[in-house]
Amino acid sequence: MSRSKFERVPIAEQDPKVRATNFDEVCLGYTEEEAIEEAKRCIQCKHHPCIGGCPVDIDIPRFIHHIAEGEFEEAAHVLAEYTALPAVCGRVCPQEDQCEVVCVRGIRGDAVAIGKLERFAADWARANNIELGQTKEKNGFKVAVIGSGPAGITCAGELAKEGYDVTIFEALHEPGGVLVYGIPEFRLPTDEVVKHEIGNLEKLGVKIETNVVVGKTITIDELLNDEGFHAIFIGSGAGLPIFMGIPGENLNGVFSANEYLTRNNLMKAFRDDYDTPIKAGDKVAVIGGGNVAMDAARTALRLGAETWIVYRRTEKELPARVEEVHHAKTEGIKFEFLTSPVEILGDEDGWVRAIRCQRMELGEPDESGRRRPIPIEGSEFEFDVDTVIMALGTSPNPLIPSTTEGLDVNEWQCVIADDEGQTSKEGVFAGGDVVTGSATVILAMGAGKKAAAGIDKYIKEKYGEKSHA
Repeated sequence: MSRSKFERVPIAEQDPKVRATNFDEVCLGYTEEEAIEEAKRCIQCKHHPCIGGCPVDIDIPRFIHHIAEGEFEEAAHVLAEYTALPAVCGRVCPQEDQCEVVCVRGIRGDAVAIGKLERFAADWARANNIELGQTKEKNGFKVAVIGSGPAGITCAGELAKEGYDVTIFEALHEPGGVLVYGIPEFRLPTDEVVKHEIGNLEKLGVKIETNVVVGKTITIDELLNDEGFHAIFIGSGAGLPIFMGIPGENLNGVFSANEYLTRNNLMKAFRDDYDTPIKAGDKVAVIGGGNVAMDAARTALRLGAETWIVYRRTEKELPARVEEVHHAKTEGIKFEFLTSPVEILGDEDGWVRAIRCQRMELGEPDESGRRRPIPIEGSEFEFDVDTVIMALGTSPNPLIPSTTEGLDVNEWQCVIADDEGQTSKEGVFAGGDVVTGSATVILAMGAGKKAAAGIDKYIKEKYGEKSHA
């Protein structure tokens, strides 16, 4: 089919009616021919603004050039120089707000599909068993990484490449952090994608210890003083859910999105062969408008529920990716905009039976730059649901700061760190959601990469190029 150079090559997806009934991946990816055609749309412009738009500074024109030439292995090697999670980022990174938004091709027409091409190169390398990891000679220094989410994985990978002996300590029974507990299989397949990229990390020599709750099992101070680690990176994320504080939140059938998604994604509650069931609900209201809200709503739909997104602003202000909102709509999710819950109502047995909401209107912009929602007097109404999922964001768990002497946090319990990740405690670095609060996978990766450089600088300045222990 003839296509204008201003049009992006479309990508195949499961039919909405079919995918709404399964947990298979929605997006099917480019074929080799489609990837080459899309890559050739890149004009290899002089200033490469896309690189500046990438939080991990991937040489985007270079890997795309290799794809355009049919040099898929070379493209994968370019990606491996900059990122430990190309197949993940190609799926969940908001490229439309980062590298693609500044793509010169997008000035007249569609931006180059940078994310979809990144995914293609990573998937091709995995399917063809391409070995990507290269490390320098071991330098004798030990670094502990707390948390195996995107920040921890990135920091560990960067340090391993530089010759450090890196051990990741993960609280859960499987590594991957939010990648395995927070993002559904239909967006990010765990076994096929996440486990493979963690396997690549282990091939670099990174050791992963699961079921280790730092602050309980062992403390930061013990890792530094007793276990011989020269530096520590805290990448434990933001797993503490936020609730509204309205009446009825303690009723049976009220979930945080974290719990609902963890029970389904990590504990496989959606599978009949796993003994981890969850009361999915017949009528589900998801409160919030971010990507996590979309994930929770689309999960509930696949579990057989009639599902609503309840959001206090308009569609224009939704913080979720446009692609995820589109997928939710086409799958049958209903949206209640300019609506905010004021109470969750229960039956005589203590289970959710309905939510009472009020209509909103938009006033002046607030500190986020979005127009502030204002309640409309006398607009309250009820609608029947049996499950409510709160997807209002998360904050860091205070366990690590509360058990670590000299580690400063701000009023939201986020660890305070500078641009290189250095905290108030010598030798302890931090990055990702534990510092910023809940954000995107790629921003956490960027923080992990910067912290790895900071750790490398710190150790070399304090101990020299090689350990003499």
